[in-house]
Amino acid sequence: MVSIRILTLSAAAIALANGQDSRVTRSAFAPDNVPSRAENAPVRTLTAEERGDLLMARKMYREAVDSYQQGPKNSPVLRNKIGIAYHQIGDFAAARRYYEQAIKLDKKYADAINNLGTIYYAQKNYRAAISRYKRALEFKPGTASFWSNLGTAYYSRGKFDEMTKAYAKALEYDPEIFEHRGSVGTELQDRTVADRARYHYELARMYAGRGKNELALQYLRRSLEEGLKDKAKMIQAPEFAGLRDTDEFKELVALEPRVL
Repeated sequence: MVSIRILTLSAAAIALANGQDSRVTRSAFAPDNVPSRAENAPVRTLTAEERGDLLMARKMYREAVDSYQQGPKNSPVLRNKIGIAYHQIGDFAAARRYYEQAIKLDKKYADAINNLGTIYYAQKNYRAAISRYKRALEFKPGTASFWSNLGTAYYSRGKFDEMTKAYAKALEYDPEIFEHRGSVGTELQDRTVADRARYHYELARMYAGRGKNELALQYLRRSLEEGLKDKAKMIQAPEFAGLRDTDEFKELVALEPRVL
């Protein structure tokens, strides 16, 4: 399961999503400070990519593939988007094939390299995933989702210190990176972890260390409700020192694990 960053739709795609004609006047693509042309101004049809983007937003992934396939075959962007569409329907083999095609067309295409990493991650090949995430970061070092993915892969290998460092970088570039919800985009972001209690505990510890106490308490609550192991030991982490005397923290410590 992946969570995906928002893809900005074209003006034409937005118009169609709002129920307008599939042909859009040129004024829809003009800057805000340029007067609209006459009612009978020339019109144009959505491109294959624009139609595909709209279908992706509507979660019509197979139809999006058909639309993207009508675009240029030598476009790494379209190859990557086709990969994402297949990824969304769980066809990892097809998704990997198109990500690799995108990378072959553009060896520095960071989004496709990252997305290939998410395939390896889904297949529990965490070493290969880490390698791809690091490679993607060489080309787009300021991308929060790449750092988040790297941290999650480190988490899955039990490398919590490396996870914390990667997550801290993700937060530098996007302070709300861990609060995003899934939507259609070009950079896939991993969210699935086996031990969610420990995962949320590590997020709580990280936020507490950064002075974000409200988020720290929120994630610590999730962790304890999910049955955090070694609770007595975990809550003694030095990052929670500034919270231990608060009523909120004491209430959390008294929580009994939720029976699932």
